[in-house]
Amino acid sequence: MIRARHIPNIISVLRVLLVYPVAHYMLNGRYELALSLFIVAGVSDGLDGFLAKHYHWQSKLGSLLDPLADKLLLLTCFILGAHLGLLPVWVTAAVVARDVVILGGAIAYYLLLHPFEGRPHWTSKLNTFLQLVLIVAVLFEHGVAPLPPLLLSTLTCLVLATTALSGIIYVLIWGRSYWRETRGG
Repeated sequence: MIRARHIPNIISVLRVLLVYPVAHYMLNGRYELALSLFIVAGVSDGLDGFLAKHYHWQSKLGSLLDPLADKLLLLTCFILGAHLGLLPVWVTAAVVARDVVILGGAIAYYLLLHPFEGRPHWTSKLNTFLQLVLIVAVLFEHGVAPLPPLLLSTLTCLVLATTALSGIIYVLIWGRSYWRETRGG
């Protein structure tokens, strides 16, 4: 039976399901449709977060589904954007490498100690926001109307900078935490 408290998780699952049509439309040059669905996914991300917090409907499943949906959509758009020549390969490589390092660090920390109990760092939140803005800008540029080249290059550089900074900060935070726990203080 579906209860109201399951709504945020259902929205997150629907966001995961949006990854395929966004990818399909990007691959077929229908950037305006990909942009529309990407925006729907972004709005639904805000909606499920609001519902979960406002009504205290947070769950362990939701804490996994929400970032998974975000990462799947963003990584798919970055990888396809690079493949299609819409984004520089170097910024996509940095985005993917950061996520691989963070995932690898989380797995290593879990295997060596226990699950890492921490909140996303503000640089990571800023990085995710800038990644979303860059994807929206790129899809808008190719599906709706040209944007100033300086805007796209500035966004790309900001994504690269925050990707590197947030990745380094996570390595430092997790490394320091590991050191404290294994060295007894």
